[in-house]
Amino acid sequence: MSTWNENAGKAAVVACLSPDNDPLHESRLYAMTHVAIHDALNAIDRRSRPYAFAGRARPGASVDAAVAAAARDVLVPVLSEQTTPPLAGCVGPAVASVEADYAAALAEIPEGRAKRRGLAVGAAAATAIVDQRAGDGADTTLFDTAFPQDTTPGVWRFTPGTDFAFAPGWADVTPFVLRDAAQFRPGPPYPLTSRRYAADFNEIKALGGLNGSARTPEQTEIAHFWVESSPLGWNRIARTVSQGADPWKQARLFGLLNLALADGYISSFDTKYHYDYWRPVTAIHEAASDGNPDTQADPSWASLWITPPVADYDSAHSVEGGAAAAVLRLVLGRDRVRFSTCSTTLPERKCDDPSPVYRHYRSFSQAAEENRLSRIYVGFHFRKATREGNEHGRKIGERAVDRFMRPTRR
Repeated sequence: MSTWNENAGKAAVVACLSPDNDPLHESRLYAMTHVAIHDALNAIDRRSRPYAFAGRARPGASVDAAVAAAARDVLVPVLSEQTTPPLAGCVGPAVASVEADYAAALAEIPEGRAKRRGLAVGAAAATAIVDQRAGDGADTTLFDTAFPQDTTPGVWRFTPGTDFAFAPGWADVTPFVLRDAAQFRPGPPYPLTSRRYAADFNEIKALGGLNGSARTPEQTEIAHFWVESSPLGWNRIARTVSQGADPWKQARLFGLLNLALADGYISSFDTKYHYDYWRPVTAIHEAASDGNPDTQADPSWASLWITPPVADYDSAHSVEGGAAAAVLRLVLGRDRVRFSTCSTTLPERKCDDPSPVYRHYRSFSQAAEENRLSRIYVGFHFRKATREGNEHGRKIGERAVDRFMRPTRR
């Protein structure tokens, strides 16, 4: 089970979606893949409620064949949908990666009726979710150069070095578990003239800069560590903490995790483009216009990493962490689980290094908290955006577990 989760992540990297280009389509890819896997397994032996496919497998169907077919028959068509440059040029190698993994998986399964029946039910589960998501709005424009610009203090504008808004239409993508994208939308960000705004402003100005930052070495490591795609990172964590679980339990965990992560982006982008709040880099450059005597402009300030071309509030990365931690806590039945994980966005000693850097956690909530704080240390988000984002995500994760893929009585 976890093998195909890892295969999907590998394909997303080859497809140029991950680790930091397009987590939106990446999250949708994983959600659809794991819905198909979950539904295929539950067609063989119903242990939790299906999401998109309620059919039944013929007796004796191979679990391994069902999982492989379900994953392959989602990954290939969904990856092939990526037509936006520069992503389009990565489609061929990504599909080839999936096909190679699929061929290797099938080679391990003996020929015969069990294999054929497994392949059939996996294909049926994949078709169900692919058909259900057709026309869901995920073909929205990613790079909107015509997005209206506003120089009013506090209003988001193109971030330095970019001339587009990233995926302003993602809020209109059909959610997987939410009633609508605005279901858990948080209240507004701080007014520019407030003391709380000034406190957040001065904190990120001190901690999030490329040069002259007050960050500690560990805070700098945290900043780099959590830059990678949230779906990539949290699925790696899920693989680690679910080792040894049976395929049905893993399928439910990965399914709920990725449904929540996908809706985290849809819902956060609704919030972002609803409030349209400026990023710290713009706020620091333009502080002379904000009407707050406790903020001072610095036109030369730059964030540790280049600020993404989308509004500050709320922090989608923090939403993802809150959602993931909630799902992992609820499905596994406890928050306090010790685990370690690596990252693909450290300057050195990444996950593929012979001796990668691992960070260690005592609980899912601790990891989510570090994840949200990383967005301050990297210079991307005001503290308010990270705190509200984490809570926003928690609500999404809890709804996913409460309403979907619920265990059946046996």
